[in-house]
Amino acid sequence: MIKFSVILPAAGRSTRFGGGQLKKVYVPLLGQPVWLHSARRFAARPDVSGVVIVISQDDESYFREQFGGVCDELGIQIVLGGETRTDSIAHGIDALDSLSEFIAIHDAARPGIDDAMIDAVFNSAAGSGAAILALPVPGTLKRVSIEGKIVETVPREGIWEAQTPQVFRRQLILEAYDKFRREPATDDASLVERLGHQVSVVRGGMKNLKITTKEDLAVAERLLADLS
Repeated sequence: MIKFSVILPAAGRSTRFGGGQLKKVYVPLLGQPVWLHSARRFAARPDVSGVVIVISQDDESYFREQFGGVCDELGIQIVLGGETRTDSIAHGIDALDSLSEFIAIHDAARPGIDDAMIDAVFNSAAGSGAAILALPVPGTLKRVSIEGKIVETVPREGIWEAQTPQVFRRQLILEAYDKFRREPATDDASLVERLGHQVSVVRGGMKNLKITTKEDLAVAERLLADLS
């Protein structure tokens, strides 16, 4: 059986979530914090050899007090993040054991991932070396100026919105981070693309949305409640 290690980045500042004392990944969702939904799913899979959650250094005391027990129970390793997202992912990669052939990176703020989507992207990565979940953009796209005026209508053909997990052969993502971790990147696939390696795209799902605002949380609650 091919083995996968999973990194759950959860070190963001949640600035767009707005208000309250809790960051979005710690907010309760159907009885458990947002991050724990996907963490439990990955930890229960026989093809996953380890799960690492990367948290902000500012959150360490709170996280260990609130969630240290469940992390021990599920075998989830706690790692402290860095200044940037790529720094945090690099810390997660450094903490992984060497048992897995592939590394999967999944936003801790995406609680709606299911086993069917994981199976599909894992299988695709096993064949191509790199694969991500994504969805085709359905709406009309407008490029807008800083003054709030339409500059152009952008053709949507072939335009997809990236999701996670993003899954890579271990040596491939290690090389990408070794070469490009200091360069700006909004996702991990873009670093692998810079190596010249093609990344396969697997259709994700609407329920695999990333929680960014409180409105997203309400949508996720309805979607996950429908599945339970």
